Amino acid sequence: MEVSSPGRICLFGEHQDYLGLPVIAMAMNLRLRINGQKRNDKKIVINLPDIGKSESFILGDSYHEKPSNIFQSGIKVCIEDGLSFTKGFEAEIISEIPIQAGAGSSSALTVTWINFLSQLADIPIKWNNEKIAKLAYKAEVLEFNLPGGMMDQYSSACGNLIFLQSVPKITIQKLNPNLGYFVLGDSCEPKDTIPILKRCRDMRLHIVQKLTKKIPNFDLQNQYQSDISFLSQDEKKILEATIKNRDILVKSLKELNKESPDPSLIGKHLLDQHEILRDILNVSTSKIDNMLDAALVAGALGGKITGSGGGGCMFAYAPNNPEIIASAIAKAGGKSFIIRSDIGTSVINEH
Repeated sequence: MEVSSPGRICLFGEHQDYLGLPVIAMAMNLRLRINGQKRNDKKIVINLPDIGKSESFILGDSYHEKPSNIFQSGIKVCIEDGLSFTKGFEAEIISEIPIQAGAGSSSALTVTWINFLSQLADIPIKWNNEKIAKLAYKAEVLEFNLPGGMMDQYSSACGNLIFLQSVPKITIQKLNPNLGYFVLGDSCEPKDTIPILKRCRDMRLHIVQKLTKKIPNFDLQNQYQSDISFLSQDEKKILEATIKNRDILVKSLKELNKESPDPSLIGKHLLDQHEILRDILNVSTSKIDNMLDAALVAGALGGKITGSGGGGCMFAYAPNNPEIIASAIAKAGGKSFIIRSDIGTSVINEH
């Protein structure tokens, strides 16, 4: 049995989904694969040759209350959803996605694992991709009480280019996937995702709480025309940046819904968003900025940091000349990958 899922880049709405705001994300053709089969005992063995490690544990109840990793939490949420596992299995995981670099590797792993489990259950089931995304979000985020949103899981599961809204309910709109090429640039700078997400989320949730106390009908989803004089200067700056980020997405969505979106306008919107992430949320780094500058000088139409930031990856929009842009990013010290839109999680081989 072989299952694969893509990594992702966030085009618009970066650092917004955990606030209940919409995002536009693109699944990319760097993928993670799980290949495995059932064993004759209750042992789960997971080989991770990319990092020279392996995981193993016994099927049972010991981790049902508090799973210690996504392999255990994945089994837990699948069992809670009605699947059963009386035999263990052995699996190997191979990934093309930069690890812990803001390219969606952990969610691609969780999505692939959930899809894999659905096929190796005692009674296999073919869940649709949105169901897989929902369970992956539960296994990766809710089980561990983490601060992330659900963009990564839905992007990897559903694939291609999507507009994702989570409030008032989860809705997904598939967008024009023919944007051409992008170039992903890995700075190879280590990043610490959870503290960055927590900082960016908590400071803005605090502002929203202050606003809703003073303005009961305040809603981040809609344009605000309220008196915010009671906020500090820093709080005003952060709120205005969040609103601006939201509005960049709205303009970009309008463009992406056209039969032939304007690539130059998409590139400009990407750069406008990067400025917010760099200057207000402070999640970029000098190396990532240098990589982006090099890409722009070489002819990229735009680009931005992707993921939580503080290191990891950026990408440049290069629909027509990706090789030149990839070379420029590499010369600036990054590891470059030419990428395009790709399908969501899928079963490759059933054996």
